[in-house]
Amino acid sequence: MRRLRLGGDVNSLTLLSRAVSFPLQKLSAHQHTMASDGRKQPPWIPPQPRPDAQLPRLKIYNSLTRSKDDFVPVDPEGKVVTWYACGPTVYEDAHLGHAKNYVSTDIIRRIMKDYFGFRVKFVMNTTDIDDKIILQGRQQYLLSRFKHEHASEDDSVSDPVLAEGRAAFKHYICKNLPSLPSDTSPETFFEAVGKAYKGKAGLPPPADPATGQQGQAATVAELLLKVHIGTAGSAAEALQAPGTLPAFFAKTDDVLLPYLDSLHGAEMDSNNHQIYLELGRKFERRFFEDMNALNVLVPDQLTRVTEYVPQIVCFVEKIVANGFGYATPDGSVYFDIDSFEKAGHSYSRLEPWNKNDRALQADGEGSLSKGKSMKRGENHFALWKASKPGEPAWPSPWGHGRPGWHIECSAMASEVIGKTIDIHSGGVDLRFPHHDNELAQSEAYWSSPSCQVQWTNYFVHMGQLRIRGLKMSKSLKNYTTIRSVLSEQEWSARSLRICFLLMPWQDGIEVTDELMKAVVGWEGKLNNFFLKSLDLWKHSLAKTSGQEELGIADQQLLSALEKAKMDVDMALCDSFNTSAVMRILSDLVTESNSAEGLSNQTVFLLARWVTRIIAIFGLDPEGDLGNPDRIGWSGLDIPVLAKPYVYHASQLRDKVRTLACSGSVDHAAVAKLADGTTITASSPVAERSQPYDLVLQQFRTDVKALAAQQAPAKDLLALCDQLRDVHLWNLGIYLEDRNSPQPALVRPLDKLLVEARAAQESAGAAKAKAKLEQQAREAEAERELRERAKIHPLQMFKTSGEYLEWDESGIPTVDAAGTVVSKNRRKKLLKEWEKQKMRHEEWLATQQAE
Repeated sequence: MRRLRLGGDVNSLTLLSRAVSFPLQKLSAHQHTMASDGRKQPPWIPPQPRPDAQLPRLKIYNSLTRSKDDFVPVDPEGKVVTWYACGPTVYEDAHLGHAKNYVSTDIIRRIMKDYFGFRVKFVMNTTDIDDKIILQGRQQYLLSRFKHEHASEDDSVSDPVLAEGRAAFKHYICKNLPSLPSDTSPETFFEAVGKAYKGKAGLPPPADPATGQQGQAATVAELLLKVHIGTAGSAAEALQAPGTLPAFFAKTDDVLLPYLDSLHGAEMDSNNHQIYLELGRKFERRFFEDMNALNVLVPDQLTRVTEYVPQIVCFVEKIVANGFGYATPDGSVYFDIDSFEKAGHSYSRLEPWNKNDRALQADGEGSLSKGKSMKRGENHFALWKASKPGEPAWPSPWGHGRPGWHIECSAMASEVIGKTIDIHSGGVDLRFPHHDNELAQSEAYWSSPSCQVQWTNYFVHMGQLRIRGLKMSKSLKNYTTIRSVLSEQEWSARSLRICFLLMPWQDGIEVTDELMKAVVGWEGKLNNFFLKSLDLWKHSLAKTSGQEELGIADQQLLSALEKAKMDVDMALCDSFNTSAVMRILSDLVTESNSAEGLSNQTVFLLARWVTRIIAIFGLDPEGDLGNPDRIGWSGLDIPVLAKPYVYHASQLRDKVRTLACSGSVDHAAVAKLADGTTITASSPVAERSQPYDLVLQQFRTDVKALAAQQAPAKDLLALCDQLRDVHLWNLGIYLEDRNSPQPALVRPLDKLLVEARAAQESAGAAKAKAKLEQQAREAEAERELRERAKIHPLQMFKTSGEYLEWDESGIPTVDAAGTVVSKNRRKKLLKEWEKQKMRHEEWLATQQAE
């Protein structure tokens, strides 16, 4: 479950400085860790496997100990692993920050399952009721009702709607832009903002034109200010020029939502849960659509808060019965941290340094819980919240209310898994207060005076994705949704996963140009390797039935493969160090590419092993770990409907190029080739195949025309290049020419090819620009020479003001300071005079000729 955290200590990393996981101090499993206030934290107790259990040498970085601990599942046989993951709060679409969390989680889950062979029971929740969902659902309901009540047949904006819009505008700026005068109207808004917030519009400083580097990042406060000014500004524009009703609402929705809620929110029926459930189900469905698009495995079991309210109530009752919770007269129930610690437990084990951070504690209580409470201690947190007017409620022994944020995970995980969980995961921002509170609640529930239970053995927290140092946040509007990124093809599901694999999962990621280049380069290298391996397989099947003799190059590469396997195992045992594995795979492919004379058998063996590792990492949605002969990943082939036309065009092109390069072009043979390139079809060309068919037919026509004209070889080769670089390129297909007699390799375009071509075109454009600039400079110099040539040598030194006296030829004898010109200086001036005399005479000759 994800909550907004605007702060947090997350390392800022670059790919080059963090090729492997950062070094971590190892603590003994029985050693006490030390809290920031000097208190000793209780020891972490590793599970004890059965003596005959076969376990890998896996170590996991455990947030509970802040060290890499040997992984031992609770299962005595060491085969089953229980895992509870905090899922999303489903009230809006998931963004790239969520992608970082859930894809990283998926990578580790796949490694546990498909590499180490554990049977993973993966449980995840969706929070389908909490403060954000309540507020969002209620506001959307009230806005929808308002729009329905004020709908008009001609979509005109009525006076009552305008009046409500102005009231909403005033309500919004009073709350969010307090520096504006109280009488600020839509008509005076922009002028008032310019005066009150001059230089504080929330935009980061512009980039330095010399270096191209962006200025210092805006702060959270500046970004929030920018959001509020933008929201109010949009409403101000609509209120001055309403337009149609849909256009008006498009600009005023964000000010109407909180305003209508302030008027009518408290009137909502607390027993009507449907408006909140509809919102939650909608965005839960969209979340899993996004996860499916990212090739994230579905949970083995999904739990929803609203389906576990009775269990949550029972869980809270037991905590109270055990002496660690108390009810208040208003119907809320709080966790008593003081009693918990007096009983020998430790609170805030994951982030002891934040134990007294009141801002984080308040964030953990939720936005609707602000205001005076009846809890006994400032740091006590809610287990059960008495519902206020307009909030949904469920029955409980303490009155109608709803679950606190943290209790839901403790109750659901305990209900589904039991009193001990092997792995509990979430984003790094959940460590405090959410997971620290979960730990305390669950230990308070399961432990007894004679037995303290370690509820979770390994906490695994994923680093955040950051933009200019800030976590992605809906309130800051500095996020991009997963579906928009994938639909715009800025990133693919594979490139995003590669990005996360290249960095340690527990570290934050700042997406930089350098990192994006590394992603494109790694993916492009693997694309090339798989394409060539598959092409070799395609053309060598008949030759691979027997055992091939292995040469020195084969033996060296096979040795490198065995070493890579050991290195990969060591890296994955080292807390899933995928960044090291990605480097190992890249180096192995490089070594394979540089080897000469490899047997087919060696190439296929290497390609299959690399395919298996990338399938384990989830880089291929069609990956089949049950097929040991599979090579490559999906997306390496051109569309099926394009194949017959593109391959015919490519084969014709290969043959034309061969004839054009033969020395003396046989034009009759060229024409015959074009006539012979036909496709037998029993039905008309399918609509989606027509673009490819048109390219083939046009190429045949152009080849025949050049043959009939007895065109030189360069024209035929230019036509072949045009097919490759223009017509097929525009259809997303590239022909990679290879040394004869190998045919061109037909392949789909990828980012590496596109970026390489863009770089080539950019370099060409820069070169052409530089040439034009040089020509312009030379032309200007020539023009100046022509103008200078018009001056008579007698006058050339008399207009500069540098001299006072000259001889009869116009050569200076005394300078402006009254000093006689020296002999050496006179010699230089004489040479200049003679050159000018020659130029002038040449100019005079041209004038007479005209």
